[in-house]
Amino acid sequence: MPGTLYLVATPIGNLEDITLRALRILREVDVIACEDTRQTRKLLEHYGIQKATISYHEHNEAQRAEELVSKLREGARIALVSDAGTPLISDPGYRLVARAIAEGIPVEPIPGPSALLAALSASGLPTDSFRFAGFPPARPSARRKFLAGLKDEQATVILYEAPHRILETLADIEEVLGPRPVVVARELTKIHQEFLRGTAGEVRRALASRGGVKGEITLLIGKAQEPAEEAPRELPSRDELELELQQAMESGLARMEALKSVARRHGLSKRELYRLLAGAGRDAHRA
Repeated sequence: MPGTLYLVATPIGNLEDITLRALRILREVDVIACEDTRQTRKLLEHYGIQKATISYHEHNEAQRAEELVSKLREGARIALVSDAGTPLISDPGYRLVARAIAEGIPVEPIPGPSALLAALSASGLPTDSFRFAGFPPARPSARRKFLAGLKDEQATVILYEAPHRILETLADIEEVLGPRPVVVARELTKIHQEFLRGTAGEVRRALASRGGVKGEITLLIGKAQEPAEEAPRELPSRDELELELQQAMESGLARMEALKSVARRHGLSKRELYRLLAGAGRDAHRA
């Protein structure tokens, strides 16, 4: 029988933020695949867990996935962890999970901490609908194009961003999206945790005044304002339209040109104008 692949969520900062089930699984599996074995070792040592570990990161993912799937086929129980939070969320693991599923190997999620959900819950922005978009592009032109695609987004947008790029990204948000509310959640669950709230410009200026930004950052952008509904246009009465038509013809326009002129003035097609002049009624022909 094949083994099982466990996707184990680990703390994003505070080592107490781990479930009892996650600790049990880490103790019971045969091997733990880690994004960084040194980082995971700190967690394991904190809880007195002695377990074999193997590196699994973006630079060796293709080769390592095949090795791990081979072990799983032989019956091994393997836990996959990232440096912090839930595996696969802007972290390696998709290739391994996809291969395991294709091989008919059970994949079990062991839920727990997630920076994006922790930030969203305390952000003060709407939580009824949200979109997680990972890391924005590093190149300025690609990043601005990416942000332009969020102009009409009717949900809170959640991003991860590197501390050395956060000021540039906030400047681009201000330029592309305008005075949209944003929240920078920094160092979540750690000693220096903080939430900065305001417009992109306000938050950028607050961070820039420090002379340097450090720590893990989750960036949230408020949803776009829904466009206001246009009020129905008030169209002239039949008598008013006939008067305008008569005046246009008296100014020297042929009847057909006069009809076009009056129709354009009121945003109507010629067919709509004909119907109004024929007395079809104002109320039935409002835009």
